[in-house]
Amino acid sequence: MAYSEDLRKRVVNFIEQGGSKAEAQRLFQVSEWCVYDWLKRGKELKAGKPGPTGPRKFKLSEFEKLVLEKPEAYLDELGKELQVGKTTAWRACQQLGLSRKKNQSLPRTKGK
Repeated sequence: MAYSEDLRKRVVNFIEQGGSKAEAQRLFQVSEWCVYDWLKRGKELKAGKPGPTGPRKFKLSEFEKLVLEKPEAYLDELGKELQVGKTTAWRACQQLGLSRKKNQSLPRTKGK
């Protein structure tokens, strides 16, 4: 849970006006890590947006093209071609509406 921007400002102002970090920690009931982090941020005390911030490693259109070229390839093989992991390739298949191949012609083996 993120603390409100108002609380962050009050903690920083308390310390800037001569209060100690330990006092601020006890008074506002926040962790020591939070106090140090907020002081380090300076004027930018807004909570950061969670989640990935960079661009994707590949485009779904590239992945779809690769799947059409190599329909028999395993997910880890597709991932290696695009330099991503097996799980990322699996999620891309889900987004494209592709499901795993179910081969009904193979007989089931009997367990001993």
